[in-house]
Amino acid sequence: MRPLTLAQAAAAAVVAARLARGRDRPPPLAAGRSPRPPRRVSVVVPARDEEARLERCLVPLLADPAVHEVIVVDDGSRDGTARLAARLGAAVVSGTPPPDGWVGKQWALHQGVRAAAGPIVVALDADTRPGPGLCRELAALLDGCDLVSAGPRFVCGGTIEQALHASFLAGLVYRCGPLGPAPPSPARLLVNGQCLAFRKARMVEADGFARVRRHLTDDVALGRLLARDGWRVAVRDAGALLEVDMHTGPADVWREWGRSISLRDVTSPAGLAGDLAVVWLVAALPVLRAAAGRPTPLDVALLVQRLLLVAALRGSYARPGAGLALSPLLDAATAVRLTWSVLRPARTWRGRRYGRAAVRPAGARPAGARPAGSPGRPARSGAR
Repeated sequence: MRPLTLAQAAAAAVVAARLARGRDRPPPLAAGRSPRPPRRVSVVVPARDEEARLERCLVPLLADPAVHEVIVVDDGSRDGTARLAARLGAAVVSGTPPPDGWVGKQWALHQGVRAAAGPIVVALDADTRPGPGLCRELAALLDGCDLVSAGPRFVCGGTIEQALHASFLAGLVYRCGPLGPAPPSPARLLVNGQCLAFRKARMVEADGFARVRRHLTDDVALGRLLARDGWRVAVRDAGALLEVDMHTGPADVWREWGRSISLRDVTSPAGLAGDLAVVWLVAALPVLRAAAGRPTPLDVALLVQRLLLVAALRGSYARPGAGLALSPLLDAATAVRLTWSVLRPARTWRGRRYGRAAVRPAGARPAGARPAGSPGRPARSGAR
């Protein structure tokens, strides 16, 4: 058997084992299953130049009887984000510029959590569209967990955007497994930072956002760090209660999601090499061989598996359409974008440029650097 065939078979076996964990997925969240939380819930929304999308996030939260307060941390917006939030009735925290060594979103969340009055905090991105009952169900899960993350349904603006987005998402599932079931190691845990819930006192004590302050892939860094600390982390499908409109078109998906798709700053060099091998051998190669008219029997089996994954991902989209069905055709493009993200990681986000530490692979730290799991405090000198 040829080396390439052997490598493809090994990668296929790894992916099959990861996909098999989907049998243990917990049921998705649904409104009305839990009583109103006995403790106050504060919602924190970090926002930088989000005037165009913020209203659809804030209006349902402000009308939710389970929500005690909605705090918008204005992270140096250059548009009317703060004015809109105040007009709608949210409490606005004027965020200060991030200190040296901090990525902007973590600094905004660090400030917002400390301003929250409720013992339970739900952190939502400004591009989310929460439905009635979301915060109530998240708060109920904290009775048995320490950190809850929820997966949404994605809103895509057209066929090409959905096809590229679904191809990226399929590659992520191949690399880390499906949403929900606990992976065998925290090193493969995926957490969605668009929606998090936790107890304020526990997060402040852990100094969570400070400890992942340098990471551009902040959500996954936080989840893996806290899981290694012994936190019980739950990831649930909340598609019936939460939608996200992240991108403005295919180019935006390619540029912005592609920026972080490698998870470079939370993955070891060996893990990055394994991820590249999996996506090229299991996703891209079968499509390329089929297009050339020379698929092997293993390629055919992998293409069938990919079509089954298309069906499984329908629930991840608010309006699944032709783009989802066509997504396997873009798997080679996904492999190219993943490779580029690993080799030439972007360090610019929301108009700010960060140092090389923000994209340094896990475990590859300069001599004398603080380990990723050790507590940290905000630096006091300099601001970006």
